[in-house]
Amino acid sequence: VDVNECTSENPCTQTCVNTYGSFLCRCEPGYELEADGVNCSDMDECSFSEFLCQHECVNGPGSYYCICPSGYNLLDDSRSCQDINECENRNFTCTPQQTCFNIPGEYKCLDPVRCEEPYIQINENRCMCPAENAGCRDQPFTILYRVMDMVSGRSVPSDIFQMQATTRYPGAYYIFQIKSGNEGREFYMR
Repeated sequence: VDVNECTSENPCTQTCVNTYGSFLCRCEPGYELEADGVNCSDMDECSFSEFLCQHECVNGPGSYYCICPSGYNLLDDSRSCQDINECENRNFTCTPQQTCFNIPGEYKCLDPVRCEEPYIQINENRCMCPAENAGCRDQPFTILYRVMDMVSGRSVPSDIFQMQATTRYPGAYYIFQIKSGNEGREFYMR
């Protein structure tokens, strides 16, 4: 008569399966059977692939979980991270005069645009040099301020933005140049 080792002494650390004349040990999901055939040890799922989690994989007993960096939420798939838009959620500390600008993982408070003489402000991000002002003769007609975030790690070269001249003013000429901030020659124009 077969002795059921699983009920009499249960030598396994997790699941015991009785067989004729012997027994087998099985492990729960997330664990693997050790060489002794009896004990189970935790599997480090994070070591299997670097693509289990978008940001960081944390091994736990019998499983793993994903975590996101500060300023990001873990999505319903439990592996992808999404930026928290603090400006949309109104979770920022900008003054009423400043503009909240969302960037990946955080936000920035931008001071309002201030036009320098002889320019006058015509809206929140545009300055105009009136033609009747003699100081405007050799100056650009308008200056438009735009703020954009550039995420690191993007493939290069790539177009960041495009500006286009118009033929609205006969005899006008256009000069496109990077005025400052390109000391390291990271940017170029074409």
